[in-house]
Amino acid sequence: MASMVGIKDVARQAGVSVGTVSNVINRPDLVAEETRTRVQSVIARLGYVRSESARQLRAGASRIMALLVLDMGNPFFVAVASGAERTARAAGLGVMVCNSAQSVSEEREYLSLFAEQRVRGVLVTPADPTGRSLDGLRSQGIPFVLVDRVSADPSVCSVSVDDVAGGRLAVQHLISAGHRAIVYVGGPPEVTQVHDRKAGALAALAEAGLPAESLTEISAERLDVAAGRDAGSRLLGLGRRPTAVFCANDLLALGVLQAMFAARISVPDDMAIVGYDDIEFAAAAAVPLTSVRQPAVPMGRLAAEMLLEETVGDPAAHTHRQTVLQPELVVRGSSLPSR
Repeated sequence: MASMVGIKDVARQAGVSVGTVSNVINRPDLVAEETRTRVQSVIARLGYVRSESARQLRAGASRIMALLVLDMGNPFFVAVASGAERTARAAGLGVMVCNSAQSVSEEREYLSLFAEQRVRGVLVTPADPTGRSLDGLRSQGIPFVLVDRVSADPSVCSVSVDDVAGGRLAVQHLISAGHRAIVYVGGPPEVTQVHDRKAGALAALAEAGLPAESLTEISAERLDVAAGRDAGSRLLGLGRRPTAVFCANDLLALGVLQAMFAARISVPDDMAIVGYDDIEFAAAAAVPLTSVRQPAVPMGRLAAEMLLEETVGDPAAHTHRQTVLQPELVVRGSSLPSR
């Protein structure tokens, strides 16, 4: 394997000092035209590329912002990443996107990598519900912003959605359509959003004067389509079959929809389905999916803006804030009876 060309190689071939090569790259106006042309010719011939990591060490600031999400297989997080990436690019930064796969150990490994790479800062949807994974960033003085999580710590910025309100919207809609036996297809109990969306569903039942027993929970090990299909099969085996399903995200809802089709259960006439996130595929489903829309792109944009505010200029002048966005119910065919 060929060795990497370094700045010393360029200096030796051009017959100049390392400092002169550095000036040609960073401050060409300080170098005589003849010398500058000779050095640039050697750079082109050798294929020299300057070390960004070395530049970062000298400047003390990286041009990379890191984003760590729970599941890049979920289009919701792809939209969050899109919002963050657009904002970072406008500021002349790049975004390193990584996937913890809801694993606390993988999350810690990535956060350690970010510290080693001296990233500008980190946008993170934590997999560790205790928040201890973030202690390393704190000790290294690396700024971070919580995404899709509300922070109870006033010294930490966060951008989240009111998931209790979102769960309430979903079940209020189902109740208004006449449903009294509803299943909540949730996910891993340690995921805050799963808990909060269920809390909103129970609040809607209480407000309507219905008992909490009107909601039956089916827990899924993951928040994906396959887990939704499995939950749909289990739902069909319940002694008292519900007439409506509220799912913790759209991928679960699409899996439930597939299970209903396989069992020849009519959606929405025999089973109404409501998802959460309003991903692109929701509207394109065989039966367009009613969903609680999260402002995913604005969430990524706001989180990146907060991180830039903290890392550009005087950090001491930065005011930490916790922004909570509001969800919106988007009603489609999966919850509207055709008859």
